[in-house]
Formats: sequence, structure tokens, C-alpha cells
Amino acid sequence: MDFRTTIHIADNLGIMHHSDRMMMLGSCFSDNIGGKLRQAMINVCVNPFGTLYNPLSIAASVDRIIDNTPERGIDLFQGSGVWNSYNFHSRYSLADKEATLTRMNEQIAHAHEHLRQCHTLIVTLGTAVVYRLKDTDQVVANCHKVPQHNFSRRMASVEEITEVLSAMVERLHEFNPSLRILFTVSPIRHVADGLEVNSLSKATLRVAIANVNRAYRHFTSYFPAYEIVMDDLRDYRFYAADMVHPSEVAIGYIWQTFQAAYFDDASSQAIARCERVMKRLTHRPMSANREIIERFNADTRAVVANLVKEYPYITSIKEINDLITE
Repeated sequence: MDFRTTIHIADNLGIMHHSDRMMMLGSCFSDNIGGKLRQAMINVCVNPFGTLYNPLSIAASVDRIIDNTPERGIDLFQGSGVWNSYNFHSRYSLADKEATLTRMNEQIAHAHEHLRQCHTLIVTLGTAVVYRLKDTDQVVANCHKVPQHNFSRRMASVEEITEVLSAMVERLHEFNPSLRILFTVSPIRHVADGLEVNSLSKATLRVAIANVNRAYRHFTSYFPAYEIVMDDLRDYRFYAADMVHPSEVAIGYIWQTFQAAYFDDASSQAIARCERVMKRLTHRPMSANREIIERFNADTRAVVANLVKEYPYITSIKEINDLITE
């Protein structure tokens, strides 16, 4: 007798490879899975604008990446002692205006080149709720704790989201014809507006994605991260202490499911090996003995050298490149 319902994805599709370039855009769930891809030494660009939640802001960021449109000084405003942009997450906000612009524009330029050569773009939609700045009617990606009376708030419709995402997909396909686009809905709950609004929002996103995938089924698809948490795991023990974000166990389970669904067998083996080596790179010997530390570091360099011989493309990973160029 089964006591749970599991999400069945098509048997191993083998459409992703360890050597692929990938990009993640969207909610903080993108950061979660992007972190897993990085641990596996996969060349992935994760949220170059920082965390993005609504589909209109995500589509706008894609346009800027494709056009390589830089942020301008006029786009920034001061708040809480730093310079912010409504297009970027606060992780890029600094006290110095020019440094903030440089940091943001480096992200845009890097993302432009990465997307041009990308194999898979994973877009995670978080909410259908959209905030517009009243003064300019601009859809904002992040409010940066600006008082709420400065914004108007509404739920985007299925039709609007479908239109925006369809235009985004067409631009992406024109920019990079070999790009595969994988949509997903974030399992993270947006509870500030109430669980009823969250449910309606998630349903709106899901229907819009289904519409887009029907129209562009040759190069778009859907990964059921939301359904895995809500219908497969379906227990508060798989949430973090805030009861909103998935726990590390849940993220690990989703990552395993994702891996099994999309990566070929050779890539799964490479991922397992690279994850072990990455753990070694972040480990520090629990000893003050210089000889022990030097021996550990020498062994690590030897392990990495052997790994690079087998998978030479991992030299694009910063930790690997730093070690072999010491």
C-alpha cells in the first residue's frame, strides 16, 4: 500500500550534460538549485539581476540581457545608505554609486555572453503579483523597502503573463536558436498577502506556463518543483523554520529528482565525482600542523588535476581555475 503520491517525470530524458552551460532566472528557488549546479561544477549563471519574482520583471531582465542594455546613473536611487535599482536585487547595492553601476553592468555583460552560448535556461516564476512605481508606472523587480504607498499592486492575468512569456521565448529563440527553456513554479509561499492570494497566484502562473509550453513545445518544457513540494513531500517537516521556504532536505530531494529526469548517465557520474571534490575544496583540515595541512593541500591539487584531465571544461569553474593556476 502506498502512503504518498509521487511525481512521475518522464524516464531519464538525457537531454542535459555535465558540460552544458546553463542559466537560472527567477525566485530564490533559482538560487537553491543554482547552488546545487555549482556544487556539481556545472557552468551556470545564477540570477544575474538577483532574485526576481514576477514574470514581467523576469521578461524585462531577459530583454536587457539580450540587448546588453547597461544600467544608468539615472536608474539608481539612494536608500538605507546604499544605491539601489528597481531592476536589481539589493545584493548589488553599494554605498558608492559608481561601484554599484559597475557591479550591475558587469553582471549584465557577463549574462549576455553566457546566454549566447547557453544550452538550458531555467526560469522559476515566484508570483503573479506585480508592483508598479506610481511616479513612473515602472514594474519593479524589487521594492527595496520603499514605503508601499509609492506602489500600485495587482495580480497579472493569465492572458497577460502568457503574452509576456511568449514574447520572451520568441526573443530567446531568435537570440540563441539552440537554447532549451525549462519553466518551473517556485514552491516558496508568498504569504505576505495571505495564502488565498498565494494559491491564486501560483495557479495563474501554472496555467500561463501551460499555455506557453503548448505553443512552443519544441523547445520549452516544465519541471514540477511546486508539485513535488506540495503533492509529493506534502509535510511541514520539509519546510524551513519559517514554514515558507523548502528545507535543505526538500531542496536536496528536488535536486535528485531534477538530476534523474534530465541528465544522462555519464553526467550523473560526473556530478557525483565533482560534488565530492567540491566538498573537499571547502573542507579545512582540523589541525594546526603545517605538514598535515600541506599534505592535504597537495592531495587536493592532485585530485583536482586528475578531475580536470577527465573533464577539462570544469576549468571554467572559479574554484578549479584558482587552484590549477596557483
